[in-house]
Amino acid sequence: MPDVPRVIAHLDMDAFYASVELLRYPELRGLPVVIGGGSRHQPAWETDPATGERRRRFARLRDYAGRGVATTATYEARAFGVNSAMGLMKAAQLAPDAILLPVDFDEYRKYSRLFKAAVRAIAPVVEDRGIDEIYIDLTPVVAARLADEEPGADIEADAWWCAREIAQELKQAVRDATGLKCSIGLAPNKLLAKIASELDKPDGLTVVAMHDLATRIWPLPVRKIHGVGPKSAAKLARLGITTISELAAAEPDWLIEQFGASYGTWLHDAAHGRDDRPVVTHSEPVSMSRETTFERDLHAVRDRGLLSKIFTELCVELADDLRRKRYAGRNIAIKLRFEDFRTVTRAKTIAEPTDDPRVIRRAAGECLKRVDLSRRIRLLGVRVGALVRSDERAGERARHEAALFED
Repeated sequence: MPDVPRVIAHLDMDAFYASVELLRYPELRGLPVVIGGGSRHQPAWETDPATGERRRRFARLRDYAGRGVATTATYEARAFGVNSAMGLMKAAQLAPDAILLPVDFDEYRKYSRLFKAAVRAIAPVVEDRGIDEIYIDLTPVVAARLADEEPGADIEADAWWCAREIAQELKQAVRDATGLKCSIGLAPNKLLAKIASELDKPDGLTVVAMHDLATRIWPLPVRKIHGVGPKSAAKLARLGITTISELAAAEPDWLIEQFGASYGTWLHDAAHGRDDRPVVTHSEPVSMSRETTFERDLHAVRDRGLLSKIFTELCVELADDLRRKRYAGRNIAIKLRFEDFRTVTRAKTIAEPTDDPRVIRRAAGECLKRVDLSRRIRLLGVRVGALVRSDERAGERARHEAALFED
């Protein structure tokens, strides 16, 4: 096989949840739609009294009242300034006539499996980064295809041309499998591919090689670098750095002085497009969690029955997640967010890894006793960490029992 340059793709589904909903409700295409309501916002059939025609009736954002947040929105809703993680009450002020739909994670997971299977059929080296995005190492696919052709004078140019063709095939395969559009960024590494996939959304295909840094990457704000969060961006702004170009021009020693050795060095490398992380095809989760934000703030005494019911349901759902994915864990934790937005966590380590909802509920309840519950609660969550594979745990138990008999 020819010695081709490294080619990494980042594939990001366009407005994924909203796009899945538009497959179900095609009459909403072209309209501002926000995903984030509860089940009470489910569309309902109604009959027009004048014509007798049956049609769906959709909830409107202006009628929403509660503490929920937008999970995502169509591009038409985003044009009004509505973004994911925005409170729905605030979103209603920006786009009151937008359609509001409930979240349906089972449906989104189904389409996630479909698009990832379509990609793996063409390029199998895939790193799963969540329900709607993946990294793909196209290097072996590019090398294999170029091996069947006459070698050109410029192997690097041929490789990028080939990678673009493969990316077009991936986009079409995703469309054929799901009916959905995606955007793909091609680059020498994961960091640049992630940025590239966002440059020409929706339905984009963007190539960023190292010689494109000055024109395509450096003019962007530092927040476009995946790993530069709001706090780091704010500190950089106070230091006079707002663009990636300005970050690239900063002295490495000065960045280390401001941000520490590890993060300062990484900032300098990232600004210059350097990233040697591999595409990881399999990784074990560190923890699993379930949480919910209440429609209204709940009081530990006056709403005790409701809180207890929700708490138990979270533990049962989390146990179901663990069993379905064949994990168990020893570290049980809770998360509470109060009416003033202060967040607290408490954790407890138990003797044996568990996926039993009763054990999780009991340990989480002990954690809850260590929290001052005098203020009203707006969010409650349960997490299980220190995960091990259930089959590994069974094997370990069997080996332990065998050792006892040997003794």
